[in-house]
Amino acid sequence: MDRLIRLDPSNTILIRVEAGQKCHGKITLHNVMYTMPVAFRLQPLIKARYSVKPQTGIISPLATLTIDITYHMHAPQQQGSSLSTNYLPHSFPHSNDSFLLHSVLVPGANIKEPSFMFDAVPSDWFKKKQVFIDSSIKVMFAGSHIVAQLVRVAEMDNVREVLEKSDPSWGLVNSRDPHGEPLLHIAISQKRPDMVQLLLEFDPDIEALNRFGWTPLEAAAARNEALIVELLLARGASTERPELIHHVAREGHVEVLRLLLAKGARVDLETKDGNTALHVAVEEGRKDCFKVLLANAARTDAKNAKEGDTPLHMASAMGDESMVKLILEKCEATKHVRNAEGKSPYDVAVENGHACLYDMLCLGDKLCMAARKGKMRTIQKVLEKGAAINGRDQYAWTPLHRAAFKGRIDAVKLLLERGAEVDAADGEGYTPLHCAVEAGHADVTEILVKKGADVGARTKRGVRALAMAEALSYVGIVRVLNGGEQNGVKLGFGGVVKKMGGGKIRVLNSVNVNRDRYMALSVI
Repeated sequence: MDRLIRLDPSNTILIRVEAGQKCHGKITLHNVMYTMPVAFRLQPLIKARYSVKPQTGIISPLATLTIDITYHMHAPQQQGSSLSTNYLPHSFPHSNDSFLLHSVLVPGANIKEPSFMFDAVPSDWFKKKQVFIDSSIKVMFAGSHIVAQLVRVAEMDNVREVLEKSDPSWGLVNSRDPHGEPLLHIAISQKRPDMVQLLLEFDPDIEALNRFGWTPLEAAAARNEALIVELLLARGASTERPELIHHVAREGHVEVLRLLLAKGARVDLETKDGNTALHVAVEEGRKDCFKVLLANAARTDAKNAKEGDTPLHMASAMGDESMVKLILEKCEATKHVRNAEGKSPYDVAVENGHACLYDMLCLGDKLCMAARKGKMRTIQKVLEKGAAINGRDQYAWTPLHRAAFKGRIDAVKLLLERGAEVDAADGEGYTPLHCAVEAGHADVTEILVKKGADVGARTKRGVRALAMAEALSYVGIVRVLNGGEQNGVKLGFGGVVKKMGGGKIRVLNSVNVNRDRYMALSVI
């Protein structure tokens, strides 16, 4: 037999330490003898630090007795000292302190109850040779400030042990430090995803607010801790906080923004002033976040509450050319939306003197429209206001493309005189010459050729203007492009034009031009 008394739950006394409360713990003594009572005496090695009640007593056979132990912690430190150490024991969580347990058989003891306590069991009882001494009883401290400090210094093993051994009713995983910071927030501030993961195992309040009113998800997102954000989202953290994605967009945390949107954050959620995250991204010049928001269907026409401005109004006021381009690429119609004062993004750009935006926001459209309709005065007027002579519309056509396609010869001449690029190609490689030829305008074709248009220019499908004219039976244009030859004209793609009766021509060994974009090939 190695002992008379078994300790429950272990040989460690767990003492809870909380500010303003008695620091106490309990340990249960279990008499393992079937027929004999056992007397005990439990004493701390440093008596001034602990009170034990009862310190001595007799336990009936196979009975148990719970002992209350109070820890007398040092007084809080003076004003000006760190709050984090005011309510901490001399050492924690494992103390260097220990207790001695003496136990001895007391046959024939008169016990009226299963466990009978004496104020003082006669000391000579514990001087017998048969006395058992247990010196392995240790002390462990647990409490809100203790676990908070352990989290702060990232003692993973000790944090786990304290949380595992503490009574769940204490709710230590939701503890706060003396500053009011919950454990999750402390781990996040230390940029410790491993500690966050550990705490999540003990089911903390995932929405606990810190002293600034932030949830753990908001705190992690603000610090651009993508891994921690992912851990919190996996545990169901809410993405519905009022300005969560706005703050992320403002700081330019692209990966965190992607994670939030993937988990259901509302892309068009508004702040109290009516701004969406897209407004914020524009205001802060966060182009990467702006692109992510657009990819997640953010509304480019959303108006804020105060001025009624769309993100395009804000970008225009700032003169942010690249941001304006991004918005217009996503939704061209946004430039026609007016704010609360009835102003378009173009009006705002003019007010702020951002001439680089005039063409994109308004003048380019007016120039293309005037070129298409051949309105000479309008063309001159918008060019004087700053319209880009080689600006592109949504189809990548320049004003010269428009005028050439519509056969507006005077507009073509004016645009060329003002410096229009004669061989500007659209997205499919079509130049103004291709447009004039496709539409059958021989006079415009002649002007373009005289101004140096590249007759041999090919589209992305390899079609030259001459091939197009031959395929569409435009004999006059074929002559212009070939310098007046009438019969047996060699084609750029290996075919031959043959003059037929009635002024018609036949294309031999020809290939198709772009059927998807223009008219079908006509062979006569």
